[in-house]
Amino acid sequence: MEYVLIIISALFVNNIVLAQFLGICPFIGVSNKVGTSVGMTGAVTFVMVIATIVTYLIQNYVLVPLNITYMQTITFILVIASLVQLVEIILKKVSPPLYQALGIFLPLITTNCAVLGVAILAVQKDGFGLSHSVVFAIANALGFGLALIVFAGIRESLDLADVPKPLKGVPIAFIVAGLLAMAFMGFAGVVPN
Repeated sequence: MEYVLIIISALFVNNIVLAQFLGICPFIGVSNKVGTSVGMTGAVTFVMVIATIVTYLIQNYVLVPLNITYMQTITFILVIASLVQLVEIILKKVSPPLYQALGIFLPLITTNCAVLGVAILAVQKDGFGLSHSVVFAIANALGFGLALIVFAGIRESLDLADVPKPLKGVPIAFIVAGLLAMAFMGFAGVVPN
């Protein structure tokens, strides 16, 4: 039941993008097409889960025992940057079309605050072991993907809609993002924080 609560909370109640406002840059930047959003979700999921595992281990077996937890943020950033480079190399060899579709956004995962935020939140949660942290990372990555894909679908529909000229493009995207965030606020209270 514990894991179910973590998953529901991360997907809907405390969505990393719509409730905690982490990862807004790729949310706005990559959400033009559903296909690209699905690819970005896959890349972010991989990096977020692996980064959470590695940073959890580094936190508990290196930083805490050596009493250098003040190095947490810089250490986590270096780990995430290394993992993004690994994902970039793998995607270039395995799926060149996806690599081309993601373009500049793949290196931007390095600076995606959602990945760093989840890694830090996972080590700060009381009573979270490695398995809880992994479930937390997967659920947050899926929550990121859910928000990104839903938003991309809406933006694709908006391209066909008769939107007033001053609102076309980014302005209507921000309005829709705000409405989507408000819709997700409806889940507040379903799961305790």
